[in-house]
Amino acid sequence: MARRLAIFDTKARRLARATRLLEEGKTPQAFSLFAKLANAGVPEAAYRVGQCYLSGQGTPSSLEEGARWTFVAAEAGLGEASFTLATLFAMGVPDGFDPARTVPAGSGLYERFDTDAMDAHKPDFARARIWAEKSAAAGHVEAQALLGHIFNHGPDDLQDRQAARHWYGEAVRGGSLQGALGLGLILLDEAEDDSQRAQAVELLQQAAEGGIGLANAAMGWIYEHGASGQARDAGKSASHYLKAAEQNIPSAQARYGLMLLKGVGVEVNVIQGESWLRRAAYGGDAEAAALLGDLYIRGEELLRRPMEAARWYQLAAEQHHTPAARVLAVLYLTGTGVPRDERKAAQWFNHAAMLGDHMADADLGNLVLAGVTRPEDEQRSLQQRLRQQAEGGNLLGAFNLGVCLAQGVGGTADETEAFYWLGLAREGVVNAQYWYGRMLFEGRGVAQNREDGFLWMDKAARQGMPEACVSVAQLLVTGQVGGGRDHARALELYQKAAEAGLPEAYFSLGAMHGGGHDVPVDLERARECFEEAAQRGHGLAQMMLGRYLLRGLGGPENGEQARYWLGQAARQGIEQAQTLLDSLADPSAEASQDPALMDMAAVETGISR
Repeated sequence: MARRLAIFDTKARRLARATRLLEEGKTPQAFSLFAKLANAGVPEAAYRVGQCYLSGQGTPSSLEEGARWTFVAAEAGLGEASFTLATLFAMGVPDGFDPARTVPAGSGLYERFDTDAMDAHKPDFARARIWAEKSAAAGHVEAQALLGHIFNHGPDDLQDRQAARHWYGEAVRGGSLQGALGLGLILLDEAEDDSQRAQAVELLQQAAEGGIGLANAAMGWIYEHGASGQARDAGKSASHYLKAAEQNIPSAQARYGLMLLKGVGVEVNVIQGESWLRRAAYGGDAEAAALLGDLYIRGEELLRRPMEAARWYQLAAEQHHTPAARVLAVLYLTGTGVPRDERKAAQWFNHAAMLGDHMADADLGNLVLAGVTRPEDEQRSLQQRLRQQAEGGNLLGAFNLGVCLAQGVGGTADETEAFYWLGLAREGVVNAQYWYGRMLFEGRGVAQNREDGFLWMDKAARQGMPEACVSVAQLLVTGQVGGGRDHARALELYQKAAEAGLPEAYFSLGAMHGGGHDVPVDLERARECFEEAAQRGHGLAQMMLGRYLLRGLGGPENGEQARYWLGQAARQGIEQAQTLLDSLADPSAEASQDPALMDMAAVETGISR
């Protein structure tokens, strides 16, 4: 007996010594001593070995080794080890991992667990519950809070709101802040009167004051919205969001960043606001990524960077943020911040449409009409989906079905049926008004009626549809219908479409300001418009910008830039640009016509299909 006591005393002293070494930062020595004691069967040492593996103290970090040695300690009845093991299972271990796996004889403590064939780490709430219950029953307060979390947020077959309330309550009585957070959220969700809401808020406030990030985020939301009997208080809301943000709660970082941008509850600070939004976006908050896109596309001059905006919109869209997907599609369609790419625009419009954005459905239809093709299986699926919508009375579905039928997307083209569906949609869908009018104007699927067709296109233009604005403006420039030419209104329509980002609208504005039309000549403005269109990939605009730069029209000469833009236009097959480049290389060659004399021949060809 005395010998056993002496051995126990020796192990206890060695355990205490290893603990002091760990506290002094001598982690390799501490781990070595813990390892010897763990192999000798000391549960506390096995737990410490597990902790060293989990934290990488004195040994390379290993979740598998950490879980295995924690299991050894938990099996010996150590409550803290049971709680740690439950936490590991709740957070996720490799699928198929069994911490009870016997270490082969002779391999010792350092034998590594082979994870090559394992899947990614997944939560295992069933085993987490087993170990949490053992620790909770022994009175471990945080294990009680974890058990409440498992019953509240675990898979359906484990969820038990009554059990969650019980264990959260036990944890609160033991002083657990996590328990206060969990119980507070449950009571807030179930509260039916002011007294119950006050009790819930009291628990959440307790957890928030204790520094629990999610509790501070909850209190920030409560004060922001004036919920649960609390008066709205932007200052308190911002204060709570900041505390949560500093603890890396992405949703709170996003809300606090937005408050800084708008000066709600805090002074305006755009730089700090952008920084918090960035942190939230990197933390997986799709709304923050979308807000960054908004900030970079139409924020202050210092932050207006379309390329950066496109990057953040894509990050948000990839996380199924519907408005961001649609905006990204528009950026690709207009070439803003990204190379103009109608196929990618169609891809993101379709993504937004599948997420339920009916406006994206309409834009997708326009791209189909513009000739952007899709794989055949996608085309068939798209037409089937749209026919169901149309037959169910959905006007956007009718419009898009008409588009597909007109273009033969998903089946044989049928312009007569296309005209029928567009006719049904025209009273409620601006895009349908335009395409219905265009088919009338061109006599596609119906007897040609240029006057009525123009009226329907003009109706869509008056409601701001960019493509309709451009088409109607072309007809007003050439005077093909109605009361003849109206260059002043055409200029207004081109301007409206340009503000929506259409490259062809910028080009047409440049051509009109360049002379030969019933509007004042403004070469400086013409040059600006050609540059806007050129940067969006418009070939004729690139040629015109090159000519203006070469001749010093509307601004200073710049031969280097002129050659660059002429080269861009030539690569798009603009023969006049190549001719001019050849003439620059060979001064004896005949120069092409002066840009000041160029009229709107490219624009005045009417509506192109």
